[in-house]
Amino acid sequence: MLSTLLPLILGFISIAFYCVNQKQRKQIKALKIAREKIQLEETRVFDFLHGMGEAFTEDIRVGDLHRLIVEGAARILDAHGGGLYLVNKAGTALMPAFISKDCPPLIEIPKSVLQQADSMPLALQSYVRLHSLEPGEGLIGTAWRDREPLFLSGDDARLENLRETSQITTSAMFCPLVFGPQNLGVIAVANGSMGSPFSASDFAVFKAISEQSAFALYNAFVYSEASEKRRLDVDLLVAQDIQRILLPSSSPDIEGFQVSGINIPAKQVSGDYFDYIKVDQDHYGIAIADVSGKGVPASLIMAMCRSVLRSKAVGNISGAEVLRQVNRQLYPDIKEDMFISMAYLVLDIKTEAITLCRAGHDAPLLYSAKDKSVTKINPPGMAVGIDSGDVFDRVTRDFSVKMEQDDCLILYTDGVTEALDGKGFEFGMKEMILSIQASACDGAAGVVKRLTDDLRDFIGTTPQNDDITLIVIRKK
Repeated sequence: MLSTLLPLILGFISIAFYCVNQKQRKQIKALKIAREKIQLEETRVFDFLHGMGEAFTEDIRVGDLHRLIVEGAARILDAHGGGLYLVNKAGTALMPAFISKDCPPLIEIPKSVLQQADSMPLALQSYVRLHSLEPGEGLIGTAWRDREPLFLSGDDARLENLRETSQITTSAMFCPLVFGPQNLGVIAVANGSMGSPFSASDFAVFKAISEQSAFALYNAFVYSEASEKRRLDVDLLVAQDIQRILLPSSSPDIEGFQVSGINIPAKQVSGDYFDYIKVDQDHYGIAIADVSGKGVPASLIMAMCRSVLRSKAVGNISGAEVLRQVNRQLYPDIKEDMFISMAYLVLDIKTEAITLCRAGHDAPLLYSAKDKSVTKINPPGMAVGIDSGDVFDRVTRDFSVKMEQDDCLILYTDGVTEALDGKGFEFGMKEMILSIQASACDGAAGVVKRLTDDLRDFIGTTPQNDDITLIVIRKK
């Protein structure tokens, strides 16, 4: 009996081993396929990350980086296409940065545009590539507003709105591009009816790609800002050199007088201005001005002021008439919130007479060598650029200044008296007068040096808060 059953038992055992072996082979084959798929995804993700790294070793253009992100994500996820939407400068809306060719619809297309596309295919393309999205508008606007990724596939009703004339989106993924507190935009990939729907593992990979894309975009933004700052710094250095050319490089040789001046800008360029102008054989004009504000806008107005003043001063010995003409010409071109305070005086070389005209500028100081007193010279006047001419012409007058031997006339901008120390205290008029009295016997250049040295000692390491300009005129 046993001899009869043994072959049957062995047969059953063989069949069982064969079945188990076949099942194991199928499982091993399935594991190999899964492993190959994982390795392929790993390779694609590595290629994507490598591409991102390569992008920052070269001077890549922003548009190329956008294309690299979208096409890389679509390639890894085997998507028909994708799009990148980035926040505008105001932070109020998303603008399409890159949409790959033949990408399935990512936004809802109005019926009017779809109808127009039947006769004008470019109308659809233009709408897709130019239409901005508000927070919460469509799936892209929703992902951006909520900072949450979206995965749509199969019979999700929200896909019904993503249609064009010739295609429909059947599977899509949207992910906000968040880096720290920065919400930079949204990246999306989609498949049409001819493609396979995305899987849960695809969604996990897509979110990882989105994180790396956000990091790359933020770095590109920082790099771009730094590059722009470097370019601006170079431009400002060039502007600074040009402005130095516009300001006097040396003091004029005027018989009977010593003249010395200095300009110390608070930034790379200055809104202060001073100048020496040869009016004719017997007269010299000396000007000081302060444009409201600082930096580049003030320096541009300063350059305009210099050009107009020089064109009007030659041959005209009346400072008041010169400033009236300057005001009339500059008034139409100066913004309402800007103005120029000026003081302009004319020296008569033969008679040594001095005529001063003040247009809203800080009152010049007159040092008397006789008793070492310092007094303000405060004739009326209105700043340039405030009035078109009627009022300005009426209040602007020439004022005669009498100077004796060794007397000093000091012209200055408010950057001197309003200089701040580390505690927020101003240098002030009192300290300025003390500096003048202590150095007047050293000549015009000595007064300038003493004042600037005292200012530096007072300010210390505190950043200079305003442009500083000084002119000292000493009668021999």
